[in-house]
Amino acid sequence: MADDCFGHPRLAGIYDLLDPDRSDLGAYLRIARELGARRVLDVGCGTGVFALLLASREVDVVGIDPARASVDVARAKPGSARVRWICGDATALPPLQVDLATMTANVAQEIVDPDTWQKTLQGACEALRPGGHLVFETRDPARRAWEEWTREHSYRVTRIPGVGTVESWCQLIDVSRPLVTFRWTYVFAADGQVLTSDSTLCFRERDEVETDLVAHGYVVHDVRDAPDRPGKEFVFLAQRP
Repeated sequence: MADDCFGHPRLAGIYDLLDPDRSDLGAYLRIARELGARRVLDVGCGTGVFALLLASREVDVVGIDPARASVDVARAKPGSARVRWICGDATALPPLQVDLATMTANVAQEIVDPDTWQKTLQGACEALRPGGHLVFETRDPARRAWEEWTREHSYRVTRIPGVGTVESWCQLIDVSRPLVTFRWTYVFAADGQVLTSDSTLCFRERDEVETDLVAHGYVVHDVRDAPDRPGKEFVFLAQRP
């Protein structure tokens, strides 16, 4: 099940405007260029920001996400016809042979069920051509990022054309390592509607992730720092032999 911030049509429709800074995607674009990737599978593509960036660079992209509302937003964007959109997840992919599979932002951590996580790694591996790569990021648990997931640190007011003013903030709900649950609240000034979206992220240790990758046949070539969050995340670059 997709979180409401991705799966609720009203929230999916404003997601990009509530989180407009996607400077994190620059690192993924550089990796795609570094690897010479011409065919990419974007797992957890959401509203299609990264998939469309790739497509604008003449890359053949498949974007897959379980949230129908987010995929609908992606399909409505300019240039969307250049991307193959699928509503689903990486545990049940059509036959593919891509150069690169990606899971940007929180995607890897959103997969909290252990069995689904293992099947996602396997599905991505099967979608890669021999020699293809998987790249994704996950927060370093030692940095305890959730300690700043409070209303004080997250409250903002966003004015959205055609929608009006939206207040939003985050509140920590539960920490049961490796799982951390939090809630976003959204208040629409135009009609007073209040919507909430609960999310749970899995904070896996670096060695655990590397072990999982190796178990599914990957060779871990690099574990990099995230340029947009130095010292806070691991960026895994693994290859299907």
